[in-house]
Amino acid sequence: MELIRGFHNLQPRHRGCVATIGNFDGVHLGHQTVLGQLSDKAAELGVASVVISFEPYPMEFFAPDKAPARLTRLREKVRALTRYSVDRMLSLRFDKTFSQQPAREFINKVLIEGLDVRYLVVGDDFRFGHNREGDFALLEEVGRERGFEVVHLHTFSVDNERVSSTRIREALARGDMLSAEKLLGRPYRMCGRVAHGDKRGRTIGFPTANIHLHRQNTPVKGVFAIEMFGIKGEPVAGVANVGTRPTVDGTRSLLEVHLFDFNEEIYGEYIHVEFVHKLRDEVRFDSFEELRKQIDMDVEQARELFATRNSNN
Repeated sequence: MELIRGFHNLQPRHRGCVATIGNFDGVHLGHQTVLGQLSDKAAELGVASVVISFEPYPMEFFAPDKAPARLTRLREKVRALTRYSVDRMLSLRFDKTFSQQPAREFINKVLIEGLDVRYLVVGDDFRFGHNREGDFALLEEVGRERGFEVVHLHTFSVDNERVSSTRIREALARGDMLSAEKLLGRPYRMCGRVAHGDKRGRTIGFPTANIHLHRQNTPVKGVFAIEMFGIKGEPVAGVANVGTRPTVDGTRSLLEVHLFDFNEEIYGEYIHVEFVHKLRDEVRFDSFEELRKQIDMDVEQARELFATRNSNN
């Protein structure tokens, strides 16, 4: 899949496509249905399929303190979209200038002149342009004038309720990893590069791989049984803490992973952490000894969980 970062990087060869517009946060089962719809139409018309998205998300630009936690960062989303026959992703910078662009200007500049869209899939509640003046009806109207078809997203339901990124965030927030997996179509993952930490874990017998999350807010918090991918012997089981590490007066969110029976050097590796089961919330301990005892119990509980799961497979 080709990632096109910014309108200025569109080239003549990118013209002629079918497209959809949205955040596609999580690339969940509902999104996958849309991507299948898009792929079928691309094959029928003999053109490329394009996902149009924004960085940052509009909500993150207008109200960063109120924006929901991202399920996927840009790189994670790109990797997920690659699995579903998407030919290109156009990532548009959402800033003050872009937000003040009239709706018709967006249609003419991006959809018609930039991409020459032949078929567009959007939600019937999709709003765009300055003061959210653009809507599905406007897209339909321009589509009729300029010769491209505009259709509704196919909704996808699980347990008689529409699958949405909000619903997945709610499942993750309450530690219901199975429900999140059911809605995503895969276990929830976070990705990142292993960085050097403060080495405190080693002093209490639990060395950790540290991954900076580069997120203002995280959809998961607490201690989890996990599996790590992207390293020798994958998947490697372990326990992970996602949080600010209150026992050591931490301030920014960090993903710390302790792997079972693993001694390889993995600094600098780009890895994937799959969240299997939530063990507990993050809490502050009065001493490192109390923390060590709790991690002992976390490790034992996680090992038992993996042993049970393996015996059932």
